[in-house]
Amino acid sequence: MGSETVMVDGVPFPPQTTTTSKPLSLLGHGITDIEIHFLQIKFTAIGVYLEPDISAHLQQWKGKPGTALAEDDDFFQGVINAPVEKLIRVVVIKEIKGSQYGVQLESAVRDRLAAEDKYEEEEEEALEKLVEFFQSKYFKKDSVITFHFPAASPTAEIVFATEGKEDSKIAVENANVAEMIKRWYLGGTRGVSPSTIACLADGLSAVLSK
Repeated sequence: MGSETVMVDGVPFPPQTTTTSKPLSLLGHGITDIEIHFLQIKFTAIGVYLEPDISAHLQQWKGKPGTALAEDDDFFQGVINAPVEKLIRVVVIKEIKGSQYGVQLESAVRDRLAAEDKYEEEEEEALEKLVEFFQSKYFKKDSVITFHFPAASPTAEIVFATEGKEDSKIAVENANVAEMIKRWYLGGTRGVSPSTIACLADGLSAVLSK
């Protein structure tokens, strides 16, 4: 992806993150949007940061073009399962209430858990805490939500940062919920942002061809 800042719809994404235990590279980016009456409304810009040596865990897809990988849900499950550090940076383009985002997240995660018969009391509690976390937030333009997935743990940490306020964070201790958040953003054809998936497929195809 090079060493320059990448602009995603006017939002800058650095080529590497240094907030993690080791530098992670920006390997994919895109937006979430919706079309209303033929108008494209853009909500968030997304940057996906991964350890470059994730390629060691994806060798069976070596040589495949990004266009093929973008359609391959098994490939993205391989990305999700790879035991490397991952960070998803989501920057707000259009202001919304945190409660609206929380409901979207809850619904996407719950549907995925239910489909695999993994929606039990513990998952419900973990999701309720997440919804509560976002409930009191207001997503101003340029607010940042960061999802951090450590390499050695099935958990996640979510950090919310908005101008002039101290960062607030929440730990997602439930492994099933953390997994489904990953799938919401990185889940191939079922991911929330097709543009991010297509870009990430191209980025990983390039890393695998080295």
